[in-house]
Amino acid sequence: MRRRQFIALIGGAAALAPLAARAQQADRLPTIGILASTSAAWSHWLAAFVQRVHELGWIENRTVTIDYAWTEGHNERYATLAANLADRKVEVIVPLGTPAIIAAKKATSTVPIVFPLSSDPVGEGLVASLAHPGGNITGLSNQQPELAAKRLEVLRDLIPSLRQLAVLNNANNITAKLSVDEIVAAARKIGLEIIRADVRRPDDIVPTIGSLNGRVQALYVVGDPLIADNQIQINTAALAARLPSMHGSRGYIDSGGLLSYGPDFSALFRRAGDYVDKILKGTKPADLPVEEPTRIELVVNLKTAKTLGLPIPESFLMRADEVIE
Repeated sequence: MRRRQFIALIGGAAALAPLAARAQQADRLPTIGILASTSAAWSHWLAAFVQRVHELGWIENRTVTIDYAWTEGHNERYATLAANLADRKVEVIVPLGTPAIIAAKKATSTVPIVFPLSSDPVGEGLVASLAHPGGNITGLSNQQPELAAKRLEVLRDLIPSLRQLAVLNNANNITAKLSVDEIVAAARKIGLEIIRADVRRPDDIVPTIGSLNGRVQALYVVGDPLIADNQIQINTAALAARLPSMHGSRGYIDSGGLLSYGPDFSALFRRAGDYVDKILKGTKPADLPVEEPTRIELVVNLKTAKTLGLPIPESFLMRADEVIE
């Protein structure tokens, strides 16, 4: 989704914020720089972010400029795009996904950075601590690794015969590797065998998932930009291999996944809008603690379950926060 596609979403009138008024007098609106892989992977959640900043009085091309820097799947472009945003001295950079966050952090120590999602901001060296991030970066943690044990529990509740589970992940992503380690440790405690399904590029996805047919009873998908960019391909391949899939967020269920258990990403992106609003009004990132999600949701795609021929007990559906039919 490019900038002009967001204009209709966030159009409308709102009072100018003080900073915006000063910027307009200088013939320049304050700028929010979005750094991400592809619009297809992030458009749903970005819409929630843009809607929130709109509600707070920041209207694109009227009180604020939003520049979208897409790598279009070429990770080597993160550094250049981040440097470009920093050199232009945008008011705040909003990087989506770990590679984008790291690139933004390397590009500038002065331009404020707000990340809507990070599974381990302290462990990845993004912030000094959640309560006192320090420096020019802050945002929201989505607690992904810590949820591994609960996701396995949900899968076992739905599929009591589950003994072998494949874990699909981007082997080039250090954060994904940490998540896989967490999954393996949690699986060991309940006697579940894990088969790693490593991919490194889009062309690996279909043959890797296809090779799992008959070897495992379900697929656990570790999200990251590569995975998000190819989620339709992943869910289509999982269906072809007759594999129920577990994901970390609702967006993958909209594209055909079976289950998700994790934070409401739209809520995190809306909260990131609050952070950006404060920064545009003068608050320093170091004074904004990194927040963790307060609500974890279970989403079930009943249509996918029917395609798989997998019965979902009524008791299980009653536990779901949302059922897609």
